[in-house]
Amino acid sequence: MLVLYGGRSAEHEISILSARFIVDSLDRERFEPLLVGIDRQGRWHLQREPALPTTSDPRTVHIDPAGPAAFIRPMPVEAERVGLLNVSGAAPQPFDVAFPVLHGPMGEDGCMQGLFELAGVPFVGAGVTGSAVGMDKLIQKQILETAGVPVVPYLGLPRHRWDQARDEAIEECEALGYPLFIKPANLGSSLGIGMARQRTELCDAVVHALQFDTKLVIEEGLVGAREIECSVLGNDDPQVSLPGEIVVDHADGFYSYEAKYIDATGAKLCVPAELTHAEVAAIQHLALRAYRALDGAGMARVDLFVTAERDVYLNEINTIPGFTAISMYPQLWDKSGLKPTQLVSRLIELALDRHRQRTALRTCR
Repeated sequence: MLVLYGGRSAEHEISILSARFIVDSLDRERFEPLLVGIDRQGRWHLQREPALPTTSDPRTVHIDPAGPAAFIRPMPVEAERVGLLNVSGAAPQPFDVAFPVLHGPMGEDGCMQGLFELAGVPFVGAGVTGSAVGMDKLIQKQILETAGVPVVPYLGLPRHRWDQARDEAIEECEALGYPLFIKPANLGSSLGIGMARQRTELCDAVVHALQFDTKLVIEEGLVGAREIECSVLGNDDPQVSLPGEIVVDHADGFYSYEAKYIDATGAKLCVPAELTHAEVAAIQHLALRAYRALDGAGMARVDLFVTAERDVYLNEINTIPGFTAISMYPQLWDKSGLKPTQLVSRLIELALDRHRQRTALRTCR
């Protein structure tokens, strides 16, 4: 099994930590890992398993640059092999399935999925369409609205509008009402996100977020809302885990990158969340609606808000959720009765099932 991690996005380090978890959770009687790390310049390097980090601190992890260069040709190989990794100075290495543990642009947004489709390789997770709309939070919200899924009031802010009509853009943002959350449309792990309680903070947060993307999502901050997450697993008949809750106790005042990965006491994960049976059912139903509306496959983590009035809003969906030791996706399944090794095995099985269905389709009249 090919495990791809690292990548060119700002979530590079979190991807490396996720790869460690995936490899540690492999059923070694069924699967043998073939590791490829992608550095920040987009170069692929064959990696040895000992090079994977044993730490949980993203500030200390990296791709081993000494690993031989590797690549996949964007075309199917001979029938007896599903995938072929070409390695500089060595014989090509075959593999049966790919597990892209790549968070953010150039990995989670359909780019890598398109390469696997061209190469005829089975891969874990959503396809090109589901990955692309799952990555782009602005398009994602527009699709969810069309599907009747409730989302937090928001607006899109492209860079050109901020540059050319800043005063008008500020007024439109403020019409949502403070506090506001400012997010890059195409990023995760809370990178680039800011919270604003007044105009100066809004402007600073927009300038900061535009360093990560050319368009932003501005959202109304739901004061007092609870942050709830569900894990979804499956293709045609997806299942939803028990919900969990994130309780933040950090100076940033929200579930920021620092609260997630740097501050050991910045956030507490309550699994399962304290909810009524009716609330759990409503949250799971909404998670499934969003998953299907966005062409989900394999896996996704669905993030929601529950307000003080018990209204439920869909926040976002992540098609390659974090797989670090503290990540909600595997923890929620663990509490729902599916251990890490079972979870990873099931994800691989789902990838192979989906590939078999797709390769059985006719390609001629």
